[in-house]
Amino acid sequence: MSEELLINVSPMESRVAVLDNGVLGEIYIERHHKLGLVGNIYMGTVVRVLPGMQAAFVDIGQSRTAFLHVNDMQREPRPVAKNKNKSAEDLITVSDTDSDIKSEQPSADSLAPTPPVVSTQAKEMVVASKTLIQHRLHEGQRILVQVTKDQLGSKGARLTTNISLPSRYLVYLPSSDHVGISQRIDGEEERLRLKTELTSLMQTVNLQGGLIARTAAEKVPMAKLEEDIYYLVQLWRTICARRQEITHHQSSELIYQELSLPLRSIRDLVHADTEKVIIDNAQIYEQVRYFAKEFVPFVYDRIVHYTAEQSLFDVHRVEEDLRDALKRRVDLKSGGYLIIDQTEAMTTIDVNTGSFVGGRSLEDTVYKTNLEATHAIARQLRLRNLGGIIILDFIDMLEQEHKDDVLTSLQEQLAQDYAKTNITQVSELGLVEMTRKRTRESLGQQLCEPCSTCQGRGFVKTAETVCFEIFREIMRCARTYNSPKKFTVVAHAAVIDLLLTTEADTVADLEYLLGRVITFEVENLYTQEQYDIVLD
Repeated sequence: MSEELLINVSPMESRVAVLDNGVLGEIYIERHHKLGLVGNIYMGTVVRVLPGMQAAFVDIGQSRTAFLHVNDMQREPRPVAKNKNKSAEDLITVSDTDSDIKSEQPSADSLAPTPPVVSTQAKEMVVASKTLIQHRLHEGQRILVQVTKDQLGSKGARLTTNISLPSRYLVYLPSSDHVGISQRIDGEEERLRLKTELTSLMQTVNLQGGLIARTAAEKVPMAKLEEDIYYLVQLWRTICARRQEITHHQSSELIYQELSLPLRSIRDLVHADTEKVIIDNAQIYEQVRYFAKEFVPFVYDRIVHYTAEQSLFDVHRVEEDLRDALKRRVDLKSGGYLIIDQTEAMTTIDVNTGSFVGGRSLEDTVYKTNLEATHAIARQLRLRNLGGIIILDFIDMLEQEHKDDVLTSLQEQLAQDYAKTNITQVSELGLVEMTRKRTRESLGQQLCEPCSTCQGRGFVKTAETVCFEIFREIMRCARTYNSPKKFTVVAHAAVIDLLLTTEADTVADLEYLLGRVITFEVENLYTQEQYDIVLD
């Protein structure tokens, strides 16, 4: 599989398109006036603690307060032996919060007497009370937090106190103590090598904290991993220094900002199969080349500056694919199609045969349509960045073998997805329930807003329905007010046309019943559901 990265930069926004064999697979958009928050580290202020939800709202200087759940807070720090000769790397650690929570156990070199024996039940009660958020946070407290999810709709950003700093090959976890390997690295021998070498490097530099080897770390030599560790150590030192500088400030402040989208895409998206990185902005081209030379040297020679007059995204049909990605219907090559509906609670994807009539039998037609749909579904999930609960309504299949094949095909296609997914078995109704990790807004939420006419419902009242509402309102006004001699109906052109044609007899009957004249006036600025009744 060949892959290309297209980076389009304008004064308004930056966009990164990932092409798989020439087909748009993913799109990332970052508006310059509304940068994403994921990965940013803030010194926040606790605004409110909610014991009933075991959560807290934290002010990080954004329009909405962010949300911190107790499960996203790091565990109690372990007791550390005091040693005046510790190296600088030994000091690279992070506490649970800025409060005075400290371990009650004595340090290794403590001369204090042995504490009295405490029952197991009493110990468990003490531990349980310390894990409650009301015992760990209080209003007005300053706390170091990192954003894990952007603001989505009316919901504020999601926070964690478990800081993580990514580099090209590794993720540094200052508050952890273990070495992890990406699940996408399958070979047991390679996993063992990475774990052994990372453990050795951590001991060599006396690094306090944990490391996770990213997928890009596969088959990377030890020297490159050591360079990454050095970079992460220096970055964490900078963050700690910045934290100390603003400790006494009252307002919430940004301590560390994640890289811009073009640089982030070079760090996270390029790999051995990436053939080209094409950039249409000279300044960003130079920045990306400098960044790649320092951190991703293998892709340095593959970076190309696009200088043609025609738009980069137009040449590769990205703009056209973007427009299609906002449509409700997705056509399949066979003639079948998908219907994708995104709601507040979940996203549903319905598979239909459409004009595909197949060949041998109905079961064979359904089976082939569902198999083709798995490829389209996996692509649309990535392209539209759909997350949360997703319900897939495949066409009903009778044979269990066909159901298994469709589910296996879906799993294989989703294996290429960067976001974590979890799939259930096919239910008796032919539904597949799955979840996909959501950290940012979907493409539709990013580029669109609710329709001003239907208010996001996706439909409007028919002209006939509005006509009947107008009749009822006129009768209501006639009973309430005795003085009007004439009613003037101001409405959309389609409604007025219906009143003057199909409903003309009803209007005449109503005038006779009420003994009043009814006139009509078209207002082009009104939607089909809007109308006014003027009393003269």
